[in-house]
Amino acid sequence: MTSFGDVPLTALGHQQAREVANRVQHQPDMLIVSPFLRARATAEPICARWPLARCETWPIHELTYLSPARCHGSTVETRRPVVEAYWLLCDPDYTDGPDAESFRSFMTRLLEFHNRLNSADGDFVVVVGHGQFFRAYLLGLREGFTVSSHWMERYRKEETARPMANGEIVELTGEALKRCQD
Repeated sequence: MTSFGDVPLTALGHQQAREVANRVQHQPDMLIVSPFLRARATAEPICARWPLARCETWPIHELTYLSPARCHGSTVETRRPVVEAYWLLCDPDYTDGPDAESFRSFMTRLLEFHNRLNSADGDFVVVVGHGQFFRAYLLGLREGFTVSSHWMERYRKEETARPMANGEIVELTGEALKRCQD
């Protein structure tokens, strides 16, 4: 593994991807997919079921707040102090290394996704990405996409208290998307 984006989908993940594809009951006007390998693999059964659906890759990947190079060969346990220190600092401009992203950059991606989604053609858009990204997006819809230590704290609290399950589907109407004050 050279980055978090290269983590493959597990056998269980492939099964969950097929189950999600079966829940997509009609052809999407557009399928938006994260560039991360496991998201692309999750989208494959949807693409196979609906081959005429337009598919686009958007930068809706996870927040890579820890440097993958620095984390190479680490375990969840050995990373725990570094993760805790990052979230204790709660500095939206902090970058852990040249291969990591600041929280401010993540927030910029969230707002860009929101704006692109609102201007996308079609009434039925399916987005395949990551729970971390979608948890932040839902918080942004409720509270706006403000870059601050407070927002960062709120996100971390919500993301750890209610992580999204693999294969979880969130349905949003155009009205829900328009409610956000950016």
